[in-house]
Order: sequence, then structure tokens, then C-alpha cells
Amino acid sequence: MKKAKIVLSALVMVAALQSCKDKNNLEEVVEVPAPEKEEAKPAMGNPDDVQAAEGPFKMVKLGFAYDALDPNIDARTMETHYSKHHVKYTDELNKAVKGTDMEKKTIEELLATMDMENKAVRNNGGGFYNHNLFWEIMAPKAGGEPKGALAEAINKDFGSFDAFKTQFTEAATKQFGSGWAWLVVDKTGKLVVGSTPNQDNPLMKNVGISGKPILGLDVWEHAYYLNYQNKRPDYINAFYNVINWDAVAKKYEAAIAK
Repeated sequence: MKKAKIVLSALVMVAALQSCKDKNNLEEVVEVPAPEKEEAKPAMGNPDDVQAAEGPFKMVKLGFAYDALDPNIDARTMETHYSKHHVKYTDELNKAVKGTDMEKKTIEELLATMDMENKAVRNNGGGFYNHNLFWEIMAPKAGGEPKGALAEAINKDFGSFDAFKTQFTEAATKQFGSGWAWLVVDKTGKLVVGSTPNQDNPLMKNVGISGKPILGLDVWEHAYYLNYQNKRPDYINAFYNVINWDAVAKKYEAAIAK
């Protein structure tokens, strides 16, 4: 019995020593979480690749990359606006004039002479012209204040550049629902600010403001909602940072020369 106890004790000690040895050889396993993948940003296309369907009216070139106006107008908004909304207006306009005498007219002639009850031409023709102007009067690293003859005309007709901004901002802010704010040269050569609903513009008959548009601001929600949500005033203020006053000045000079 005594021998059995000794043998048992020896076995226990051997087991204990082996256990300690095994513990000393153990490696702590620490699970390291995999790094979170950054959410992939949608690839921005090339605006030069956007083409309208067959017809007399073509997409005007954007003239800059989709992200060129960041942070004032974000790239996603620009891509959606240009490659989805604008091209849709262009395609629908081409469909609306197909097989008619309107195919032979310039967009300015078309808008000035069309039947205002022709909603397909009115809405899509307006959308085509308005967006063409919108892209032309914006640019990267722009903003500031106009110079030369345009600056003199603004001071003369509004009192000051700040007074013009106040009036233009008010027109854009108070336009109920979708529409546009405009700076227009009227038939007397005077600069006038106003707004129109939907895709109407001052070239059309009986829309509340008449003349040659030289500056336009899109206040449809698709122009700003992705970035500014319901804060239209913030979008309007940001717009002043991207106005290409040189382009606006050229349109002013062309308008008063006629």
C-alpha cells in the first residue's frame, strides 16, 4: 500500500511538471480585427463622354471636371445634374421637335416663338437652355466681383454690387418650389433681377421677366439637395464663389451690342 502511494505521488508530480512545462510553451493568441474597408466612392465619369440622343440639339461641354467646383458644389451633385438631368432634357427636346419646323430653329428662336401650351417643348427646351447657361457662367477658382462695363452697369442699375447680391439672393430664396433666379438685360439695356418657376426663362413669353439672361441660378432641389439638403440659402451663398464673372461680362456685352 505504501509503495502504491509513493508511485501515485510520483505520477502526480510528473503530471504537474509536464503541465507547467506546457504552460511555459503556450503562446497567447490575440485576435486582431481586420481593418475596416473604406466605403468605396462612386467613380466619377468624364463629362466629355456624355452625349445626347440623335437630334439637332447637342450637349454643351461642361468645361471642367465634376469635382472642380468642390466644396461649393460637390462632384456627385455635378455628375448627377449634368449626366442625368441635363441630358434627359436634351433628349426629350430632340424628341419633341422631331419632324417639325422647330428642328431648324436655334434654341433662342425656339423659346421666343413657341406655343407656351406645348409643354414638351416648353419644359425640355427651357431645361436645355437654362442648364447650358448655368454651366457656362460657373468655373473653378472663380467668384469675386465683376469688372469693367458689367460692374459699372450693376452699380448704375442696383446701386452697388452688394445691393445686387441682396436682390438676386432674395429672388433665388423666395422662388417657391422649383425654378431659377436670373440677371437679365431687358429691352432697354437695363439690368433686371427676377425668377421663374420650373424651367421657364426670360426668353419665353409672359413669364414675369423678359430679356436676355446673362446669369442664372438653378434652385431645383436636384441642384443642391445631396449636399445642402433643405438649406437653399447656404447653396445660394456658395454659388457666388463659383460665378465666372468674365463669362457673364461677355454675355452682357453681347446682349447690349444687339
